[in-house]
Amino acid sequence: MKKLRWVSVLAASALFLGACGSDSSSSGEEGVESVTWKLGHLADENHIWHKTAEEFASLVEEKTDGSITINIYPSNSLGGETDTINAISAGTADMVISGETLQNWAPKAALMATPYAFRDLEHVQAVVEGEIGQEIADEINEKAGLTPLYYHTRAPRNLTSTEKIETPADLAGFSMRVPNVPLFLNAWEAAGAKPQVMDFNEVFTGIQQGVINGQENPVDLIQSGALYEVQNFVNRTEHVYSWIYVLVGNAQWEAISDEQRAAVEEAAAEAQAFGEALYTEEISKIEAALEEEGMEFVDVDQDAFREAMVPAVESFLSEEQLDLYNRILETE
Repeated sequence: MKKLRWVSVLAASALFLGACGSDSSSSGEEGVESVTWKLGHLADENHIWHKTAEEFASLVEEKTDGSITINIYPSNSLGGETDTINAISAGTADMVISGETLQNWAPKAALMATPYAFRDLEHVQAVVEGEIGQEIADEINEKAGLTPLYYHTRAPRNLTSTEKIETPADLAGFSMRVPNVPLFLNAWEAAGAKPQVMDFNEVFTGIQQGVINGQENPVDLIQSGALYEVQNFVNRTEHVYSWIYVLVGNAQWEAISDEQRAAVEEAAAEAQAFGEALYTEEISKIEAALEEEGMEFVDVDQDAFREAMVPAVESFLSEEQLDLYNRILETE
């Protein structure tokens, strides 16, 4: 598997750290400052992101000899994704798990989850671990003030509903939640729905109270949000294949020592592998669990959804974003 340059740096740093020996980062050593980072994310404690974050936190504590502690706050307990990113800038949080929402700071991040840009997860990996992925990571670092440490590929986003949605014609009058991603609003409006921005932690109640008729997310978040209790169908639009980063604030990253950074990078490389193995194991189980909870998976006319959304996507993207989009389509 190809590796994104920053992932390669992690491996190189791991070798460097190992060569330095255990004395290179010790909380008992003079001059090594102990820090505690707060990591916020929207999923629950059983989610792949949370389990991987726990592994990452454990590895960081071990590899920094206890000088860096990461406390994890699931289920938006630090606030929504945008709130947490703002809190990192303000210094009241330190880490976040975020993806296409970052386009509100770094426009190239819109390409992390562009409707019908990626064919499958292998295509996603080829992009994120190549030059395009590095360009996006660099812009997030520069404009959002966040440093990507590792990433998760995501199961495709599917539309959930209480009635089957098989073609765009079925979206007439369908009110749905989308994340704070302008591109998603445009794409779903073009398909015929009535999308509105809402934090994920408000989705269950919004559906329950009839504020919205549905939402779109990967199956892991459908399960994590217990949406099987209020929705009957998972309509396989598979409109977005994507990835999501685990990030730390630039100020927090620069405040630690070189030895601590090398240890965190080594931990991130190991967490990356842990998360990939967990993903492979978990996603099929999640789909089976949703079916056991009574959700039905519906095959849809994906070509019709693609035809409805792609012109809106292309017209929404800036010249620079459209160039990146076309390069993604051409990536093998």
